[in-house]
Amino acid sequence: MKILIIFNRQPYDTTDVTWNGLRLAGKLIESGQEVKLFLMNDSVDMARDICKPPQGYDQDLSQMLKDLITKGVPVKVCGTCMARCGIYKNQPYFEGAQKASMPELAEWVVDCEKILTF
Repeated sequence: MKILIIFNRQPYDTTDVTWNGLRLAGKLIESGQEVKLFLMNDSVDMARDICKPPQGYDQDLSQMLKDLITKGVPVKVCGTCMARCGIYKNQPYFEGAQKASMPELAEWVVDCEKILTF
């Protein structure tokens, strides 16, 4: 089954929403599902090397994203959001996170059987 997970929230927003979404993506991959990730709005910071966990937070969300990329999970990041969103506006995305656009997200939405948002 093809599953698209769309992230919207700032990675470290004092909740575990993003962490739980990444954990779910990993478990879906382990169970043999095809997973695609699209980052929009403030979640784009997760795909930037400059984004580090705040003091006292025990999970590195950017590293979790990199680990999913290493496992073959395609990750696309909103190009428009690069300049508009996140704490680290205009900072580049790290290797493996592809700059994308709304038409590419639309293609993934049509292609996937399930769509989840975090």
